[in-house]
Amino acid sequence: MSSNMKLKEFDNSFLKKGTELICGIDEAGRGPLAGPVVAAAVIFDANVKNDEINDSKKLSEKKRSLLFDWIIKNALSYGVGIVHHEEIDRINILNAALKAMKTAVENLSVKPDIILIDGNKKFDAAVECNAIVGGDRKSFAIASASILAKVTRDEIMKNYSCYYPEYGWHKNKGYPTKEHFEAIELYGVTPLHRKTFLKRIINKPE
Repeated sequence: MSSNMKLKEFDNSFLKKGTELICGIDEAGRGPLAGPVVAAAVIFDANVKNDEINDSKKLSEKKRSLLFDWIIKNALSYGVGIVHHEEIDRINILNAALKAMKTAVENLSVKPDIILIDGNKKFDAAVECNAIVGGDRKSFAIASASILAKVTRDEIMKNYSCYYPEYGWHKNKGYPTKEHFEAIELYGVTPLHRKTFLKRIINKPE
């Protein structure tokens, strides 16, 4: 059995009487210096599968885009939550990620019976919530959510790059690359940067 088939088997292991709708949740954008953190929540019918679904980090940008369209078309319901840089600075990145996840669930058109979250943290929910470490490599629904979150956030950063082309966000998506740091040193911090992530640079003496 392929590892991709095992993702669906993992999800189906949670199915039981009264637990038929499984929601997978993942986020993208905890580590970048700029832009939002984006979470996605996805629910599929139990019989829906796709052997190409995988952790978004293991897929090419082109493959993620194709699978994004497939997920949107085949999901029973999906929701997205976005928390922007200002709020990340205000409540910290962990709380921002959890808030984005909770918002993604609230944006579902169907109420799940159980929630599977990538990672080791949970948020308060009206249904059973399970934190799954390495969930994007184990669960079909979480892997699908990781693709939705990643593609959505990448598109946001590509759009932002039109306004601030010097920072290369169309390529680095706001992550702390050498080129990104060099652009910050040369051009300064933009209104879209997370100030709490750049304290050393912002507070550096002249």
